[in-house]
Amino acid sequence: IFPEMEADDRPERAEPLSDTERDIIQDTWGHVYKNCDDVGVSVLIRFFINFPSAKQYFSQFQDLDDPEEMERSSQLRQHARRVMNAINSVVDNLHDPEKVSSVLALVGKAHALKHKVEPMYFKILSGVMLEVLSEDFPEFFTAEVQLVWTKLMAALYWHVTGAYTEAGWLQVSSSAV
Repeated sequence: IFPEMEADDRPERAEPLSDTERDIIQDTWGHVYKNCDDVGVSVLIRFFINFPSAKQYFSQFQDLDDPEEMERSSQLRQHARRVMNAINSVVDNLHDPEKVSSVLALVGKAHALKHKVEPMYFKILSGVMLEVLSEDFPEFFTAEVQLVWTKLMAALYWHVTGAYTEAGWLQVSSSAV
């Protein structure tokens, strides 16, 4: 589904967002973040159901297969909140590229060095998140808005994979998918 990406194929920089695009993201995120716990849990459940290999990184809930069990897992709920808060931090600071870069560098380095997560899972998770947001908030996630969010997710992935490269992750690709 996803093309392999060698570190050399990485574009020179993330495509910058225009002021209008930043406003669109901040506006739509405001509606999503009001329900951040439920949305985050929905995203992670769909991610783990559709890509069960991703559960290997989570000893606390890697044995859960049933969506209802997953929903009851306090560890899954905590991780969902961390994911949503990280995105919130990015969205809040879209006007400050340095801050966005540092937030995502921390996320990338932690996942590369501490958790040893294949970076491709970030790309998969962003796709799942866009799917859930479009379904759960159809009145806000029009085709135009989805394009802007796709651009944001590509930028997030660009920053995270940059942190992987800096952390010495040799190849930004995945055989797990």
